[in-house]
Amino acid sequence: MYHRKLHKTVEKISSQLYANEEEMLISVLNELIQDDNNAISGGRIWKLSPEKKAYGLVYQNGNIDHINEDFLIPLKDYPLFELFIKERTIFGHETNHVLREKGIFKYAASAVGNRTKIDGLAYYEYLLAVNSTDLTSEFKYSLNIIATVLTSKIKQWRTASSQKSLKADINRARELQKSILPQHEFNYYDYEVYGATIPAEIIGGDFFDYLEIGEDKDRLGIVLGDAASKGISAAAEAMYISGALRMATSFEIKISTMMKRMNRLVNQIFSDDRFSSLFYGELTRDKNGLFIYSNAGHNPPIFLREGKDEVQFLDPTGPVLGPAPKAVYTTENINFQKGDILLIYSDGITEAADIHYDFYGEEKIIELLLKKRKLSPREIALSLVEDVILFEKDGQYSDDKTVVVIKKIK
Repeated sequence: MYHRKLHKTVEKISSQLYANEEEMLISVLNELIQDDNNAISGGRIWKLSPEKKAYGLVYQNGNIDHINEDFLIPLKDYPLFELFIKERTIFGHETNHVLREKGIFKYAASAVGNRTKIDGLAYYEYLLAVNSTDLTSEFKYSLNIIATVLTSKIKQWRTASSQKSLKADINRARELQKSILPQHEFNYYDYEVYGATIPAEIIGGDFFDYLEIGEDKDRLGIVLGDAASKGISAAAEAMYISGALRMATSFEIKISTMMKRMNRLVNQIFSDDRFSSLFYGELTRDKNGLFIYSNAGHNPPIFLREGKDEVQFLDPTGPVLGPAPKAVYTTENINFQKGDILLIYSDGITEAADIHYDFYGEEKIIELLLKKRKLSPREIALSLVEDVILFEKDGQYSDDKTVVVIKKIK
């Protein structure tokens, strides 16, 4: 959940008008330093100089000792640069004597931008190095998200001027995406399921699916994913993940293993400015209503028990797919009883904003769910979508919106 919010925050900052990409990077770094929630006290931006075969200092700010503005670190003198090529974000002990004299003994840094080949190795254009006392795996995932968003923005700027009309291709893509999405309504054993998705543009990065598993179809996989950003590239990633999941479930492997493989696929197949959140769960014919799930950085679905007014959130069991290829995913479970409801949604629902930039939020979802709990999944899903659309009708920003509602009826 935190990773999705961080993505939105950095995307909002980087989407403002800047004279150039370096000004955008500087603005984001300054915002991160000023935000107490990020545990970042200072930082530096380094830029690759292919001619000099070195990284040069572009900017520095925060609670750090400043170094000379013309300072260069030659690639050949700093083997750790090669680690960025493999891992994108690294923590390490400083070896450069000048930087150590400035009191820099440990660092956290992430690579940003396109890659340039120098002596057979593809180095990133920028390095974002920060000072922080929170050198944990969670912080490393956060730096990956920041670098991913910044890389995406840089690429968007560079391609904007060369974009041409793609209306015919987009229409074909829209029809393809519609053909892949399942029918809205699905009945399985003692459950009713209803899903709906509304793209912010002609096609979108949200998707959902129902996957019948096993020769006897004794399990039903429920999928809701959200490829970061919008439009064609997000739709392509969404369709790829959807297809890969269909293939993976045919092998009936463990959910945790499947999520781990999906993460590696997204990391290997898509460029390093792409990532996706994904919720995957399996309904079973178990008499106790067993539902096993894994959540890759997705908004926590909301579980409401019959006759209760308190809800349970199905929190992430691993990070978003893509940035961290070695990430681990675990599974959790809940048990459905008659009348229980699970509402799965994308962040286009909670982060729908009105004219005052107020978010729809989780509280409004819960309020609506409590009011509509006696209705069918179809009526609940459509009521929610309608309420969100009315809420944001005068707002300036809109994202893909997807919701899937599961209800045990027997």
